[in-house]
Amino acid sequence: MALDPQAKAILDAVKAAGLPDMWQLTPDQGREQYKLRIKKLDAKNEPIHSAETMRIDVADRALRIRVYKPREVMIGERLPALLWFHGGGFVIGDLDTHDSACRRIARLAECIVVAVEYRLAPESKFPAAVDDCTAALRWVALHGERLGVDAERLAVGGDSAGGNLAAVCALVARNEGFPKLKLQLLIYPCVAPEPETPSQHKFAEGYLLTRKSMTWFYAQYLRSSKDTQDFRFGPLIADDLTNLAPAFVLVAGYDPLRDEGVQYASRLIEAGNRVTLVNYEGMIHGFLLMLGAVDAASRAAEQAANALKRAFAA
Repeated sequence: MALDPQAKAILDAVKAAGLPDMWQLTPDQGREQYKLRIKKLDAKNEPIHSAETMRIDVADRALRIRVYKPREVMIGERLPALLWFHGGGFVIGDLDTHDSACRRIARLAECIVVAVEYRLAPESKFPAAVDDCTAALRWVALHGERLGVDAERLAVGGDSAGGNLAAVCALVARNEGFPKLKLQLLIYPCVAPEPETPSQHKFAEGYLLTRKSMTWFYAQYLRSSKDTQDFRFGPLIADDLTNLAPAFVLVAGYDPLRDEGVQYASRLIEAGNRVTLVNYEGMIHGFLLMLGAVDAASRAAEQAANALKRAFAA
């Protein structure tokens, strides 16, 4: 399938702007550039009943979360919840860069979305992000009633690096037997231990996320090459993928991460899990955050929300 015209227009604009690639920047510069790009492309004034930012105490630290509610939650009422982990290569991104997407999903899925601001690299190396996300999941499972959350109807999700963290949370929850998850929502996740799939090479340049930037992100995040052998970084190499929460896996046709997402979905299916795999063939990496510029982003958000609704109703 040909590259979507709206996606191509964005790529042409990025090329014309002559901006440096992520690997040519410092982490702080990369974070600022990412925020500016998202601000231009995301949906503006996305409606939601409420979005409250707060801190929760987990272990020896406090984490910021943002709680999105699609409507008023009555006293004694509990709504299902999605814990959302933002993308950004474990280095960039925050609650604000993914605000519009979280609002859209919460409204369409009629669920609470709890977005987690985990520690970023290189200031906090692997497995700090994993520790934060798994701790936040346990906290919501134990204390969700404070937020109006039904702890029996929880899902995890995220895009790119956030998809990695959601997949890892599903594995850890399975290993620990808590909490039971209804769905893992994996949006173009990075799940391979090394960026060596055919799509990583085929789309190495010119499609927003470059192979050099991927390598740069991983260099910031990992302590050493030994971390690539840990399933908490590369869930694709996990020995046991049985008895996991059902998965909704979305990939993009012109994304370096496409093949590893497909491979992970295939391994999940082979292990006996229920999986829905969707390929937006004309799309590029990161398109979910382009709700204000790319029609396919709205379709993807709606499809993800419908998957959540079905999972919560099961």
